[in-house]
Amino acid sequence: MVALLYLKHAYNESDEALVERWAQDVYFQFFSGQVYFEPRVPCDATQIGRFRRVLGEAGVEQLLKSTIEAAVTMGAVKKTEFERVIVDSTVQSKAIAHPTDSRLLEVARDKIVRLAKRAGIELKQTHEREGRTLRRRAGGYAHAKQFKRLRSVLRRQRTILGRLLREVRRKMTGLGDVARQALELWVQRAERIHSQRTKDKNKLYALHAPEAECISKGKARQPYEFGVKVSLAITHQHGLMVGARSFTGNPYDGHTLAAQLEQTNTLLQDIGVRPSTAVVDLGYRGVDQEVAPVHVIHRGKYKSLTPRQRTWLKRRQAIEPLIGHTKADHRMDRCWLKGAEGDALHAVLCAAGFNVRWLLRAIVRLGLKALFYALWAAQAIWAMTAMSARDFYTASHDVRHRC
Repeated sequence: MVALLYLKHAYNESDEALVERWAQDVYFQFFSGQVYFEPRVPCDATQIGRFRRVLGEAGVEQLLKSTIEAAVTMGAVKKTEFERVIVDSTVQSKAIAHPTDSRLLEVARDKIVRLAKRAGIELKQTHEREGRTLRRRAGGYAHAKQFKRLRSVLRRQRTILGRLLREVRRKMTGLGDVARQALELWVQRAERIHSQRTKDKNKLYALHAPEAECISKGKARQPYEFGVKVSLAITHQHGLMVGARSFTGNPYDGHTLAAQLEQTNTLLQDIGVRPSTAVVDLGYRGVDQEVAPVHVIHRGKYKSLTPRQRTWLKRRQAIEPLIGHTKADHRMDRCWLKGAEGDALHAVLCAAGFNVRWLLRAIVRLGLKALFYALWAAQAIWAMTAMSARDFYTASHDVRHRC
């Protein structure tokens, strides 16, 4: 099961596709410890999710820690390299649709109607047909930039949702405690959607994922992303992931540095090295006292840095392509796991999957280096042998000539 988690994020596979590929791939089974090839699925796809929840955040951090220790054991990275780390933050998007007001209002109306029917509440009117019509009209008016008509449609959608919520509130009193508590959670979320406006703070962007935040990272191609902030830490020289942590509530980047370094120290405690220098961008200014004795290096301190520290600062951008690979190749671009705990598990597993592919590349790199040295030695021996034969031929020819 641990091998399946590694392979899932190393090769960007879903749970269903992973078990199917495991049944067909000899290398996957060899990685999992199988002695003989077995053309069968290793388990049901749903068991992977259950095993992931059983492990928890501490368990998946142990998986990431094992990849770091493997890199040290095989000699792909030196222990002294862990003294300098590069830290940066990114957004791990949640599996939600783009949160438009008309869609949120229609989703909330449909959810409340279905839950009320399941609980045995008889509604006077569900507004199902009118809700679908209003949703379609809102999309057309938004596309045509007819915002006055769009606002009238939104007012009607909000009126319908408020009417349903008031009716459900009145009839919830006759339900049992368990049914009322289950319905109360969704009614509260629907009331948040009903009451929130454009300029409000702490808005709800998805009915099923209240932990999703609207985060702006200053990108021209994607001004806003909806998900959770994730901090990543890599080694300064070779780019091995030594930390991945999610932070709810969209905190300031600098306020996440202490927690990220704490996780990195936990992962490196058995190696016996602690980071002493953190190379970051300008988003981490003003936190030197919080992370002391770790020395923070960023561009704002350029005049006070030594020439060696300025050289270290030039590699800060090395983390940017690694973030891109973690998103595109190891599933961090979209988190399908439930809740804040799912966000935390997913971030660490993506880093572990990145390290598995990093280790595979290191094996090739170290193997090719050994092969290069072997070929160089063989070439040197061959040159020496050829030179000795030539000298012997010349000497024998001279002897024959004298005779």
